[in-house]
Amino acid sequence: MPPARKRPRSYDPAKTRAAVLAQFGNVRAAVRALTPEQLAAPTRLGDWTVRELVAHIGTALLAVDRLLDEPEPAKQDARLTDWPAAIAADAGAIADTAHRLAAGHPDLDAYLADAERRFTARLDAHPGGRLLPTSAGALPLTDYVVTRAVELVVHTDDLNAAVPGLDVPYDRQALATCVRLLADALAAKAPGGSTEVRVPPFAVVQCVEGPRHTRGTPPNVVETDPLTWIRLAGGRLSWTDAVASAEVSASGERADLGPYLPLLG
Repeated sequence: MPPARKRPRSYDPAKTRAAVLAQFGNVRAAVRALTPEQLAAPTRLGDWTVRELVAHIGTALLAVDRLLDEPEPAKQDARLTDWPAAIAADAGAIADTAHRLAAGHPDLDAYLADAERRFTARLDAHPGGRLLPTSAGALPLTDYVVTRAVELVVHTDDLNAAVPGLDVPYDRQALATCVRLLADALAAKAPGGSTEVRVPPFAVVQCVEGPRHTRGTPPNVVETDPLTWIRLAGGRLSWTDAVASAEVSASGERADLGPYLPLLG
């Protein structure tokens, strides 16, 4: 397990791009096998059906195309860790778009193929430092691609939850990227050094105000697995339920992360 982070994390653009495309490919392959009945099934996302969830997954890549068509901001005014909290403001528009796209694209595989093609073409045509006007503020294209990995992993989990037995696989790099960004977002939301949060094998962060730990075993430790962490951060699982079911190990008087979760919205 690497040491807890003390400086902003960097992401390799080539590896992030490959991870996004790999995870999107995993979803595309699974969607081809879905029956009309499965596509009409409900999800844990309000009134969304599986078809609407898949339509939304396509927008994870199409958002790059859309934002690159906007005027470039004059300067960067946001950090990557600002993005998770910022997406809540777009919740209504996101739902409306998912419903519209699901109704307008009966051939989901063709729709996803077009999204992938546009995403690849736009990345090839623009430098990674090109600024995008995201919901969190102006971010470089390379940073925004990191958020696409988060979107895809979170919604792959939603898709697996909605269709029993589907088991869409997780690209390891995409999963790691999602875990790390959400862990860093927690550290930014609850700055401090009293609590160590461990999500092996991908991330360790220190957070929460209080006495800073310097050596030996920290007095406040939270540990969980990657998918449980993603569900907690995304609001799919409550802190209370995760602790009660032993999906999270939490020790110490400052190990309650409930007040800081969820992180997405």
